[in-house]
Amino acid sequence: MPRVIVFLAFLLCTFSVKSMAVPIATAGNGCTRVGLQQKVDSYLAALRNGEASRMPLAENAKYIENRKEISFHAGVWQKPLSIDFHRSLLDVQTCETFTEIINATGSHPYVIGTRLKIVGDEILEVEALVTDRDDWLFNADNSLKYSSQETWDILPAAARSDRETLIEAANAYFDVFKDPSGANKVPWNIPCARLEGGMYTNPDNKPDASCTGGPPLEGSVEITNRRFIVDLDMGTVVGLANFGDENGWPDSHIFRLEGGKVRYVHTLTVCPDGCELPSPKETSEKQ
Repeated sequence: MPRVIVFLAFLLCTFSVKSMAVPIATAGNGCTRVGLQQKVDSYLAALRNGEASRMPLAENAKYIENRKEISFHAGVWQKPLSIDFHRSLLDVQTCETFTEIINATGSHPYVIGTRLKIVGDEILEVEALVTDRDDWLFNADNSLKYSSQETWDILPAAARSDRETLIEAANAYFDVFKDPSGANKVPWNIPCARLEGGMYTNPDNKPDASCTGGPPLEGSVEITNRRFIVDLDMGTVVGLANFGDENGWPDSHIFRLEGGKVRYVHTLTVCPDGCELPSPKETSEKQ
């Protein structure tokens, strides 16, 4: 009888340990901030050396530059890239990252926004918006100056917003481009600053600076193909989208919310055929 009791106790303990271990092993799809940052670091090292092979790429990994899939030996990968500044968002729920990269001192200045998709311990997708002098309000010197002056630290818990709130704020901002009457739905902070390409709305760092002037072209264009990457700890969401239909300008907007209010907005917009206004509209607009 004692042997039976001991055996049953062993089974109970084994079952309890396994039951507790399962959610821990699967939490956050296996992604952590530390692990995602390691993948970002490998990407930055690869860029600096012009060698994509320095990343832990999956066998079927894709490289997408300005919405077109190309070889890891083409585009911005053709030579080493100096990096003057970078900042990354880490989304542990979707196992994605987004990194703002500024090269202002190289022979060919760039400002780049790159999404990494992580599966397991490998990078499955590298998607980059690569902007230079032919793109919307490009000025790498200004981008470096103003982006590096801002504070995007990890927020204290009380100042963070949940995932839905961050995405709602981004969508509200995007919706103003088509319907300016919804501008009051954007939770603006005071102060607030926009870095649009290389144009900065608060160069004097005024404490009462506002972003309520609204985005350019408001009421004239639909923002389509929206996708979001969220960093809850940083209070930040990036919206990847197109200005107009699926052939519209490739774009990214990063929003930093502090206490539920939009403190910073950074934008990158690629103009494949030049940045003449108005920007591309939907091919079929609602009547």
